[in-house]
Amino acid sequence: MDDFVCNKLTEWHLSNLIEIFIDQEIDEESFHDLDDKEIDTLITKAGPRMKFKRQFKWFKKEQNTTDRETVDSSAQEHEEAVSAQVCPSTSGTSNKEILTKVKSIMSFVKKRLPAQDNKLNNFLKNKIDDLETDKRELVGVFGKTGSGKSSLINAVIGMKNLLPTGEVSACTSVMIEVKANTQNKSYQADIEFITKEEWEEELFHFLGDKAGQEDDDYPDFEKKLSVLYGRKEKENKTSEMLMEKKYFKEIPEFLENKKKLLACESAEKLSAKLVRYTRCDSEDEKSLFWPLVKCVTVRVPNNDLLQHVTLVDLPGNGDRNKSRDNMWKEIVGSCSTVWIVTDIGRPAAETEAWKILNNASSLMGNGGECQHIHFICSRSDGNLNNREAILKRNMKAKKVVSEQFSEEKTIKKQFSDECLEIFTVSSNEFLEKKHLNPDETEIPKLKEFLQKLNDCHSETVNYVSGARGILSLIQGASRRDGAGKNIDVCTDLDKKMKDELDKVKKPMEEACEAFEKCLSEGVERSKSSCESDLMSVIRPSDVEGGAFHQTLKCVVKKSGTHKPKKGEQINLNGKLASCLTDSIDEEFKKTFPNERKCGPFNNVINKFSLDTKSLIEKYKDVELQLIFLKTEEDKIKTELNKMIRESKKMIYNGLTVTIGKNMQEGYSKAATFTGKDSLENMRDTLKKRVHDTKNIMFEEAKDELLKQLRELMEEILEKLEITMQESIKLSLKTDGDSIPDVTQQLKEMNDYYNELKAQQQSP
Repeated sequence: MDDFVCNKLTEWHLSNLIEIFIDQEIDEESFHDLDDKEIDTLITKAGPRMKFKRQFKWFKKEQNTTDRETVDSSAQEHEEAVSAQVCPSTSGTSNKEILTKVKSIMSFVKKRLPAQDNKLNNFLKNKIDDLETDKRELVGVFGKTGSGKSSLINAVIGMKNLLPTGEVSACTSVMIEVKANTQNKSYQADIEFITKEEWEEELFHFLGDKAGQEDDDYPDFEKKLSVLYGRKEKENKTSEMLMEKKYFKEIPEFLENKKKLLACESAEKLSAKLVRYTRCDSEDEKSLFWPLVKCVTVRVPNNDLLQHVTLVDLPGNGDRNKSRDNMWKEIVGSCSTVWIVTDIGRPAAETEAWKILNNASSLMGNGGECQHIHFICSRSDGNLNNREAILKRNMKAKKVVSEQFSEEKTIKKQFSDECLEIFTVSSNEFLEKKHLNPDETEIPKLKEFLQKLNDCHSETVNYVSGARGILSLIQGASRRDGAGKNIDVCTDLDKKMKDELDKVKKPMEEACEAFEKCLSEGVERSKSSCESDLMSVIRPSDVEGGAFHQTLKCVVKKSGTHKPKKGEQINLNGKLASCLTDSIDEEFKKTFPNERKCGPFNNVINKFSLDTKSLIEKYKDVELQLIFLKTEEDKIKTELNKMIRESKKMIYNGLTVTIGKNMQEGYSKAATFTGKDSLENMRDTLKKRVHDTKNIMFEEAKDELLKQLRELMEEILEKLEITMQESIKLSLKTDGDSIPDVTQQLKEMNDYYNELKAQQQSP
């Protein structure tokens, strides 16, 4: 079902019908065509049916009126737009109002563009469509069960009863994203399941293949069966029997590989529904669905802090389910900020928090885009009534955490002390409004931080700037007598383009040379230490031989990575690649800094400039086209920086991926051993594989990284040149046939643009 139907039902206070309409796949088109007979079949309860029919009757009446007026709508739009532009008053207008008005202007302009299918018209229409962007900052929230993550999220966004909290245990596998609902006023949750094929495979592994019951994942699997099917129902059932439709009546979406949508009029009602999808235990005897849930996305209406920010409640160290683990890694790598939540009682001794940071640091740092680590000590008011004692403990907690952070070598490879900030909070006290003193609970400081993240993504400023550039191009094209007069400015631009591309190319080539040198040293260290690195994983000193058998079996079956029920995640590929990653860590951090103010490759992308300001003074007759080129220049630089952030994650993590591919033959062979001596046979197979390939696989990993780096360099130069050359060609070398005059629209856009600029410059 599309947003149109969901919005209508919510607007009519009938959001309880949303799931019924989803189930019957009613979209906007079929919604318009509903008749009384279909409505009677669709809505079986008399009360909601009568309410729906009354609203639907008015809706159809309004629709018919609108259809009759469509013929005159364009003229009316134009008249209103011109009327607004005669005396445009932008003073005191909010950014949201400006954005709404500007979008309306651009929609009107797009309709007026000629229907002819030519390059300039298509270019302009695409540029208007490309103005719509949804930039979001991810804030990952880590912490062990009971640390207060859900309460913290509820407090920060001001929704006391949004995420389930309390005595019921949270599921450590399910990720929960909290973001804004920009479409309607309902509280919604999109529930994404693992695929039915994955669950079927898991059932067969543990039930169809009796050897699977010896797996060290089996106790966890037993719990999944009990909460999903019931303790008695699961007994003596085969994997095929447990896939029957009758077990999934309440979640048919799972069998259809679709998301399930929950929609409620209040946060409390949504929270109550979410319990079955996000909690491990429940007082209710109904089945719990968390074993099948991959991720839950909660959408909150009317919340400014979530406008460009998504909060993600994350499991500590990934997951044993492959698809959940992949999603976990992807989200962790996309977080610009990470919150580590722990009890204030013993923040430095809380091993879970520091394990999370250590294990995920490379994914967040060089393998991600994290700029801020916030260590959040919860329950700052606990068991203390004396304000002075509270302040003293808070200060001590901050000092202890700061000292501990400086001693964590693995974390410090990826992050400097400047990345760390420590908060002491009391979520419950803040929500209950018992006291709001910032010294006692720093929730307001976290809210302020989120607001700054939102401000960094000024959708209004970016949209208006881009729209101003497009209108400048349209107006310039409509005035142009012929493209041939622009030879001189095009010559200057072409020369400037060549010079600027050379400036971009040089530091990228220097980076390639630096990485090649670092990696060559890393390869040699890897060759000499790989066999001892291997043994530290497959023959750990703190585990007895027999007890390690099933753990190693899982490692080889899962291609080198495994998360035991207890203990840290095992990543044999990462261990073998560690000398290579260590060799480039400093250079990588310097070349691809996560801090946005320091751009990649020595900030060379951000320094790229065609110097349109000077050209405008020299070529006044094409000022409008040059204004457009400046906005295009800003936009392509933003796009390139985003592309580089995504590419650098793959490049950095690619070292481990390449090692894993080289080791796969050894894993596959080791996984076949069973019975007596299988533990030693697995170890011997892995030792032989490392010994036989060590002179090849580390060189291959090095070559693959350098190859990806050069491909990125070529893509940057190509995209930069092609994008700007196309913009130059279509704005200065192409005649505009029948391009409309947008004088009034451009005037109003300039007013909005100047007002927004003044707001940015004001203290």
